[in-house]
Amino acid sequence: MINHHVLQWLPSYLVPFVSLSYPTPPPVNPDSFHHSAYYKTGVLDGCFIITCIAVMAILRDIFRIFVMEPFARWKLTRTWERSNSCHAQQNGNKNGLTNGNGHAGHANGDSKPQRVMSARDARKIHRSVLRFAEQGWSVIYYTLQWAFGFYVHRNLPTQALNPTELWSNYPHIPLAGPVKLYYLTQTAFYIHQVLILNAEARRKDHVQMMTHHVLTIFLMVMSYFCNFTRIGCLIMVLMDWNDIFLPVAKMCRYIGLYTLCDITFTWFLISWFVARHVLFVIVIKSAWFDGPRLISVGWVPELGHYYSERTYNTFVYLLVALQIIQIVWFWMICRIAWRVISGQGASDDRSDDER
Repeated sequence: MINHHVLQWLPSYLVPFVSLSYPTPPPVNPDSFHHSAYYKTGVLDGCFIITCIAVMAILRDIFRIFVMEPFARWKLTRTWERSNSCHAQQNGNKNGLTNGNGHAGHANGDSKPQRVMSARDARKIHRSVLRFAEQGWSVIYYTLQWAFGFYVHRNLPTQALNPTELWSNYPHIPLAGPVKLYYLTQTAFYIHQVLILNAEARRKDHVQMMTHHVLTIFLMVMSYFCNFTRIGCLIMVLMDWNDIFLPVAKMCRYIGLYTLCDITFTWFLISWFVARHVLFVIVIKSAWFDGPRLISVGWVPELGHYYSERTYNTFVYLLVALQIIQIVWFWMICRIAWRVISGQGASDDRSDDER
């Protein structure tokens, strides 16, 4: 966030792009974030989302080009050189040919391992470098954002196993600064993901991914303006947790760490099931039954009360639709797990073809 004194020097039309809009006095007796600044919601929040999308695009390219790609290229090139040298030595020993130093050689004298990489190997390494870098950004984002989300969750009076506080004392307005910042940055990330999905080569699961992201964005915007932010924060923390481990497993696979890939993927499988098919189902159940029980149905916008029968049904149905998509993905994940158990190694069915 930019300092208040700096904001005074900016033109008024730029302020919403670099700071949270709609500051307001804090509630008299807040149940969380007692020392935080508080904000209302409004359309100007979209300006801050635009800035976040631009910053994420820049950071993604910086980390991808200057950190992840050089590391992956160094690691894969070194692995290729070692493999090539070992292969040449084995061939020399098999033919019974050694030079005076005991190293492998050919019949014409002193031969060295092939030092020029073939076009096929170069293409394979280049493809793995690009994919490693793409997944590296996902690991960085999900790790940082999950940590931030967990901080927000820990400061809210909500529990994953007993989510009744998601609905008590509705509407939960105004929003504490960390909650608002968390919501806006998460929304920016998923919009950024939609742009990336349509800009890059299509993967096998393009339709599922687009459907998931569009549903997620709609749910986030709806929950934000209908003041269902507490359930939104809890769901995002649950989702981000296991999203850390799948890209880590892919990164391990792209640089040839197959055992570590299988171990990480196994942990991802367990965390996915617990977070998305146990805890998330508990949240959906709470939205279905606890919401109507703890919130009086009524549409009073001037009081921030948007809990009508239509919004309730829409919200619950979209959560169920999100769960259906995740069940399809879990079935694909189980297929990969079976390949791991049968010794074939992990590869993501949802990724693009490896050819």
